[in-house]
Amino acid sequence: MCQLLGLNANTPTDLVFSFTGFAQRAVEHKDGFGIGFFEGPGVRLFVDDQSAHLSPVAQMLRTYPIKSRHIIAHIRKATQGRVALENTHPFQRELWGRYWVFAHNGNLTHFQPKLHAAFHPVGGTDSERAFCWLMQELAKNHASLPTVEALTETLAELMPRITPHGTFNFLLSNGEALWAHCSTKLHYVLRRHPFTAAELRDDDVQIDFARHTTPQDRVAVIVTEPLTRNEAWQALQPGELAVFKEGERLMRGRLPVVT
Repeated sequence: MCQLLGLNANTPTDLVFSFTGFAQRAVEHKDGFGIGFFEGPGVRLFVDDQSAHLSPVAQMLRTYPIKSRHIIAHIRKATQGRVALENTHPFQRELWGRYWVFAHNGNLTHFQPKLHAAFHPVGGTDSERAFCWLMQELAKNHASLPTVEALTETLAELMPRITPHGTFNFLLSNGEALWAHCSTKLHYVLRRHPFTAAELRDDDVQIDFARHTTPQDRVAVIVTEPLTRNEAWQALQPGELAVFKEGERLMRGRLPVVT
């Protein structure tokens, strides 16, 4: 299946180190890739139906340190929908005057919800269809942009209407927070002071984060499979919905952790 990578931080941060290792996985997951960076209310979205291992766009992203507090990346191994630009994640929509970016890992069968005029897929994937349905149902439940807490509760209520159709690992962000739903496999690491060095699993690259950060920086990285050898990656449990804000995971007592 596909691979997911997300970043949430309290200060604009680049994804060059993590994306370098992540892109190596495109040798197997070769049916396209994409990455979305929030910058204030705007989004830079780069997608290509070529493998991230070969794409000139991916090469540019490995050397051009775009900094953002919210980033979602995806490398595709197609299950539904042909290999084409319109089927390449992440997908983007507008709701309540904000952009939303979404990427999915998994396969949903027989998921054909009724969609209204505001949200319809452009391509032929189950992923974009599920994203449109989520946006539609969020709009039905809230007349204007709700709090992160209220959005999390609504998303948790919507999950049981999708997950019976198959595997639904996803990342979703509106530039304020980043939501991660685990159906089968997702991991995260929280990087904060005192920062240490890290070594990629998929490439012979190391970095000393202490040289590139301040004591106030906080960064959360969410990925399908851990990217580094020597960091304390934590596995989300199947059925768990996690939310990250300002480089921290909002835990039980502040927001519901759904299992």
